[in-house]
Amino acid sequence: MNSLPDKLEDCTIHGNGSELLIVEGDSASRAIKRVRFHQWQAILPMQGKPMNATKASLAAIKDNIEFAALLASLGIELGDDLDLNQIRYEHIVLLFDPDADGIHGRTLMLLFFYHCLRPLLDAGRIFDTHAPLWAVSAADLDHPLYAFSDDHLKRIRQALAEQGVVPLDTRRFRGLGNVDGIALRGLCLDPKSRRLQQLTADDAENAIALFAKMRAQ
Repeated sequence: MNSLPDKLEDCTIHGNGSELLIVEGDSASRAIKRVRFHQWQAILPMQGKPMNATKASLAAIKDNIEFAALLASLGIELGDDLDLNQIRYEHIVLLFDPDADGIHGRTLMLLFFYHCLRPLLDAGRIFDTHAPLWAVSAADLDHPLYAFSDDHLKRIRQALAEQGVVPLDTRRFRGLGNVDGIALRGLCLDPKSRRLQQLTADDAENAIALFAKMRAQ
C-alpha cells in the first residue's frame, strides 16, 4: 500500500465518525483547513478537472495522479475486493467550488465512485455539500444572507426589497478560497447546520444520461 499523499490534511480520528473532504484545489484546502473540525475531518485537494472514469481504462485510472492520491488516502487499491471496513474514513464529502466548473468536477468525482468504488456509493457513504455562490449584506441585517444559485439570489433580493431592506451589498464568491470562514464552517462543515446530500447510483446514472444527451446534440 502506498504511503499517504503529501497534500492530504489528515484528521486524528479515523473510522466511525470521520470524514474525508474532497475539495477543488490548494486554495480551497487552505481555506477549509482553517475552519474544519481537525479531529475528524480530513481534506484532500484535487487539482484540475477529474478524469472521466467511465471512459477510461483501469490502467489509466490507476496511473492518474489525483485518483491515486484519493485511493491512498482511503487506504485501498483498485482491483482488490473492497472491504468497506478497511476504508480509513466513514464518509466522503465532495466540496467543490460553487460554479459551473465545480459542478462538472463534482459530477466527474461521482462517476469515479460509481465506476470504480460502487460498493462505497451503494453503502450510502458518499455525500455532497455546497458552498454559497453569493453573500447579501445590508445595514439592517445582523449577518449576511447566502445564496446558492442565481435564482436563490433573486428571491433573497426580492424578499428584502419587499421588507424595505435597502441598499443591498451583493458579493459573488469566486471559489471556496473566497468564502468567509464563518460561512464555510456553518454551511459546509458543521453537522449541526450544514446541508448534506447523500449521493446514489441513480445520481451517477442520471449524470451519464445527461452527458450522453449533450454529446448527441
